[in-house]
Amino acid sequence: MRPVVFLDRDGTLNEEIGYIHDVSMLNLISGAAESVAKLNQANIATVLVSNQTGAARGFYGEEHIGKLNDRLVSLLEARGAHLDAIYYCPHLETGKVPALSIKCDCRKPEPGLVKRAYADIPGLDRSRSYVVGDKASDIELAKNCGAKAILVKTGYGQAVTDGRYQWKVEPDYTANNIIDAVNWILKDLEKQNSAGLQSGASGS
Repeated sequence: MRPVVFLDRDGTLNEEIGYIHDVSMLNLISGAAESVAKLNQANIATVLVSNQTGAARGFYGEEHIGKLNDRLVSLLEARGAHLDAIYYCPHLETGKVPALSIKCDCRKPEPGLVKRAYADIPGLDRSRSYVVGDKASDIELAKNCGAKAILVKTGYGQAVTDGRYQWKVEPDYTANNIIDAVNWILKDLEKQNSAGLQSGASGS
C-alpha cells in the first residue's frame, strides 16, 4: 500500500495569479517540481485535486483547464517529476454556464475528487494520506476524507493563516511552501514507519 499526497494546484504547485487565460502564464512555484520528485522517489502517490470554476463562470471553455493541467505536467516532467493522476472540479452552483452550474460532491471541501482517486488507483493507503493546499477548503477536504492537512503559506495560505481569507482552520502543519510541506510529510511517514517497527519488535 502506498501513501498518497493530494495536491492543490494554484498557489500550491504553480503561482497564484487568478484565473489563467493565457496558458503560458502558468509557472511553477520555486521548488515545486523538486518536491514532487521527492515524493515520486519515495514511492508516494501524488494526485492533483483542484477546484477550477473558470469554465462554470464562463471565463473559458473546459478544454482550457485541460491545457493548463497539461502545461503543469510538462513543467514538472521537465524537472524529473510526475503526477500519478489529475482530478478537477469545474462546477460552481452560482456559475453562468448551465451545464456546469450545479451542486456537486466534487467541489472542495467535498471529498468527491478524493473518492474518485481511491476508486481509480489501486493500492492507495488511506491511513497514510495527506492533503496539501493554500486554502481553508483544502484543510476541510483533509478533515472530510481522513487525511492529514498541510496548509502552505504561498498563494492564499498566508491570508488564511491571518484570518483574512475564507475561514479559520487548524491544519496538522502550516508550511512556508511546498518544499517545507513535503519535507514534513516525509518526516511524518518516517516516524510512522519507526513506530510500526518498534511495535512489531515488541510484539515478537
